[in-house]
Amino acid sequence: MNDWPEGREDGYGRGSAGAQPEGAQRMRHVQRPPRQQPPRPAVPPPARRPGPPSPAPSVPPQQAQGHDTYGGYDSGYNTGQVYGSPAGPGGPAQPPSGPGRPGRAPGPAPDWRKRIKVGSIVLVSALVVTTVSTYFWADSKVRREVDLSKVIERPKEGDCTTYLIVGSDSREGMSDEEKKKLHTGSAEGKRTDSMMILAKCSSGNTMISLPRDSDVEIPSFVGSQSGKKFPAQGRRVKLNAAYAEDGPELLVRTVEHNTGLRIDHYAEIGFAGFANIVDALGGVELDIEQGFKDEKSGADFQAGRQTLNGEQSLAFVRTRYAFAESDLQRTKNQQKFLAALASQAATPTTVLNPFELYPLLGAGLDTLIVDKDMGLYDMGQMFFAMKGVNGGDGVSMNMPISGQRGGNLVWDKAKVQQLVKQIQNDEKVTVRGN
Repeated sequence: MNDWPEGREDGYGRGSAGAQPEGAQRMRHVQRPPRQQPPRPAVPPPARRPGPPSPAPSVPPQQAQGHDTYGGYDSGYNTGQVYGSPAGPGGPAQPPSGPGRPGRAPGPAPDWRKRIKVGSIVLVSALVVTTVSTYFWADSKVRREVDLSKVIERPKEGDCTTYLIVGSDSREGMSDEEKKKLHTGSAEGKRTDSMMILAKCSSGNTMISLPRDSDVEIPSFVGSQSGKKFPAQGRRVKLNAAYAEDGPELLVRTVEHNTGLRIDHYAEIGFAGFANIVDALGGVELDIEQGFKDEKSGADFQAGRQTLNGEQSLAFVRTRYAFAESDLQRTKNQQKFLAALASQAATPTTVLNPFELYPLLGAGLDTLIVDKDMGLYDMGQMFFAMKGVNGGDGVSMNMPISGQRGGNLVWDKAKVQQLVKQIQNDEKVTVRGN
């Protein structure tokens, strides 16, 4: 039943009085004032895609100012737009103009040159700070206990830089267990176990071993502790007796007096420091030409290339009774080992790697005794000079010997004078020792 009056044509409801169904009618639209919206840039209407004709051409499109608002509700559908997209129906969705910030212009591209520059400055600054800190840390650990200004009547200065390198039998800081393990004994005090002169020259480096049984004269000297002057008495003793009598200063004075060569720097290391350096380095690789065994030093080696730890290294450089040449062969072994040690320590992988450099410095510097004028730079020069000798850039030799006197080894004076002259004048060394 139709309750509507016949002929009602207001376009609402159903049940028209006409015989035919109604066509689409225009609905009244109540237009409310639009909400104030910020102005938007004009967007051209999108091109209409071809499609089937509209079944109701008489229905005009809804007015759209912003969004259709009916009763205060924003439907967001009347324009056919996808939410957040400026494109119309069927148009491609446009990405927001800024990352996560629609409507904003994109920011500037990152300046990689500036970032690399800043990163490089930070890296260089960190390296400088680390290097300076390492220098002062290492410098504070060195024991500068030898005063060469107390040495009197010194020879003239030469063109080369000379070092007197001493290995002492000091047991300082060693426990009874360590003494037993390293076969050092328990003698009090300290004596020289090895001595050698290293001449760093532009013409080539020279390493000269001084047998501790060398026959030398004790000259006049000033006591390192008392300050009292002791006149020369013509006493002839073994070279290591000079060290036992008044320490490093008298040893330097005795070497200078008997050779005529001025000593610029002094460096000494004891048993414990020597073994610790080798272990911190991870051992020293050495080619032993002939195997030998010695109960007193604890040496027990087979011939061939092998890596020696601290204990084995100390036994290698101390052995003398296993050889017919006794002390002369021992000095050759000491030179060979020290050159190999320096060659492996003075490498970029060790110097530039803090995980290797710091343990190495910590193991050796606090047991290293040097003269008051010797800095870290001088120590570095000393190690690189020894490395050069091992690499073939120089000469390794024993002091020339002419014979024996009362069991002591007598130096060949003529050869010694020629050797000293060549070093003083920075000439290529042609003299050869035993």
